[in-house]
Amino acid sequence: MTSVTTQIMHHHTPVTVHSNYCLYEPIVPEIKAIRVLTIDSLVGSEDQYSEVARSAPDFDAARWVKLERKIAGMALANIESNIERLVVHPTIKRVHFSELSHELTREFQAEAIILSGTLRDFDFYRPELFEKFNEFIRSTSVPVLAICGGHQMVGQAFGANIVTLDEKPPSERRTDRLVEYQYRFVRIENEDDPIFERLLGHPGYERQHKNTKVIRVWQNHGLQLDRLPAGFTHLARGYLADQQMMVRRTETQLIYGVQFHIEKSFQDWNLDNYWNHRVESRDGRLIFENFLIEALRFIGKTEEEIFAFEAERAAKMKELSAQKEKEPTAIIRESGW
Repeated sequence: MTSVTTQIMHHHTPVTVHSNYCLYEPIVPEIKAIRVLTIDSLVGSEDQYSEVARSAPDFDAARWVKLERKIAGMALANIESNIERLVVHPTIKRVHFSELSHELTREFQAEAIILSGTLRDFDFYRPELFEKFNEFIRSTSVPVLAICGGHQMVGQAFGANIVTLDEKPPSERRTDRLVEYQYRFVRIENEDDPIFERLLGHPGYERQHKNTKVIRVWQNHGLQLDRLPAGFTHLARGYLADQQMMVRRTETQLIYGVQFHIEKSFQDWNLDNYWNHRVESRDGRLIFENFLIEALRFIGKTEEEIFAFEAERAAKMKELSAQKEKEPTAIIRESGW
């Protein structure tokens, strides 16, 4: 057989595609620097549970918080791992969503905000927590990426309702819900949005997907938005949940919401099994990276300010390699929430 080789560009980094072999695409940190607030969207303490939560038959404040804190730690670690591997000089500050304020974003000089997923139904949170969050998210000018439960938090702030996948109020079906789980296909509805840059038309993408408007991403949710919130553009839909991806882009706001878990991008670096495969996670990784790039563009950075020089990228790769050698058994596991 004859091997056909193609050179394509991943910003600065060439990718070699051999027709007779699996795609090898080096994951190189292309972004020079970014300041990111990573947001813990789960319940942070026992006093944050609502009276509705306290009336649940299985309510146990201490046990519930312990689980929430465990999941939050894993989920935020995965988000931060993406940033650290994709950015040469990242600056990351982790805060609880109840701490979000315009003063905080100014003091930190945040260039992006990333909201984690959630675990409990939103009526299990004290109502004032969401009142404060809604006021902030509707007025912040810092670019936002909201993942899974964070996507739903943004949606409800702009007028959508949260329902189960069979369109019932969460209070009517607390258990035995239909869930969307594992890697699932999502259809892109607006391929011109820059969040999909370098994804569609890439040889590795064409090899994986016969339908050029389909991506494959990790899902783990039993709730969804009942409609597209006012002021947002629909970007992707799924088999069970229609509002899989959306964006609000105005002169003062850039907010992306994704129902799926793009933060799973680097699990395959440490775990080599079906659930954590490099090819499977590629689409989510590119969307995550494209958000960081779009955030920097939105706040006025030039291309020269956004993208790292070759020497900077090489130094970062050397640093990541050294870290991996020092901690060969370190594994960051995805919670799925």
